[in-house]
Amino acid sequence: MTPVELSRTVLHAVRRAVDEGELAVAVLPERVVVAPPGPGGCGDYATNVALQLARPAGKPAPAVAELLRTRLLRTDGIHDVVVTGPGFLNISLAGGADARLARLVRDILRAGPRYGHTDDLAGQAPALHAAPEVRALVLMDSVARVLRSQGARPHMHCARPPQDAWIRILGLTTDITLGPGTDTPLRPVPAPADPTPLGRDAARWALLIPAPHDHPRIGDEHLAQRESNPLFRVRYAHARTRALLRNAADLGFTPEPGSLASDGDTRAVIQLLADHPRVLTATAAHRAPDRLARHLVAVADALAPLLPSVLPLGDEKPSAAHRARLALAEAAGTVLAGGLSLLGIDAPDHL
Repeated sequence: MTPVELSRTVLHAVRRAVDEGELAVAVLPERVVVAPPGPGGCGDYATNVALQLARPAGKPAPAVAELLRTRLLRTDGIHDVVVTGPGFLNISLAGGADARLARLVRDILRAGPRYGHTDDLAGQAPALHAAPEVRALVLMDSVARVLRSQGARPHMHCARPPQDAWIRILGLTTDITLGPGTDTPLRPVPAPADPTPLGRDAARWALLIPAPHDHPRIGDEHLAQRESNPLFRVRYAHARTRALLRNAADLGFTPEPGSLASDGDTRAVIQLLADHPRVLTATAAHRAPDRLARHLVAVADALAPLLPSVLPLGDEKPSAAHRARLALAEAAGTVLAGGLSLLGIDAPDHL
């Protein structure tokens, strides 16, 4: 069970409790946040949904938590639920950490670059409106891509058509309706200079990595092939995972999700991969591709220390651990490629 699936499972338990009269809540939360337990917690994930519901339900948070605990314990895929502190639900999933990791990696590899895509916004057609300025148009283009990944069918509006160079070099769509939209206008801080000399990938990254209210930097630093350039780190990490797959094939073994040593570096990568669907949801909700861009940098940086241990060294024979590490690396590369695609940026296999 992935974090997104667990979130939906907890929300379903809340809705069932309301439908059956155990909780009197007029307005239900749209989603439930689950995250690794904090200090004093236990299990695989924790949620504060009982504390959120306590006041509108007119019940103490521990009582709400206990009510939901009883329901969750009857759910397939959940091994145990413990109430801690003022009413936190601490959830242990069935199957053990190794089995959960293998399922997560397998789910990512099965979904490919569409991992994290949902139909949650199906039937919605938000109208995006951008100022006739290059950064606003690139922002709108990327927001539309992420909204589509969540099932929405956005319509894009602008007062004037984009310049031909922006369409040709930056990969902007021509499917833009001239005139005002009905959604909140996208008005990021304008680009201080023409970004098109950077080329499509570096220009889009330069415009998207800062939050919309921050000033973008349009300079050659986005083209630098070194670690100081976050875009390079993301694309290099992806290219390394592809190279490892080629090298492993030469050695006669393939990726296979399985058991991994649970050190700090591995846990960081796993948590970031598990969080990817939530990041896409937040990016769509807040119209903020910078959230996705920063998430990809975090994945790349967490992955870097693991890559040297993927292949056998010297006379070492490929083992189950090597195959599991290769599968984790492939899953991380898949997330990087899928995320870059939603930003309108290529993820080359060779760099």
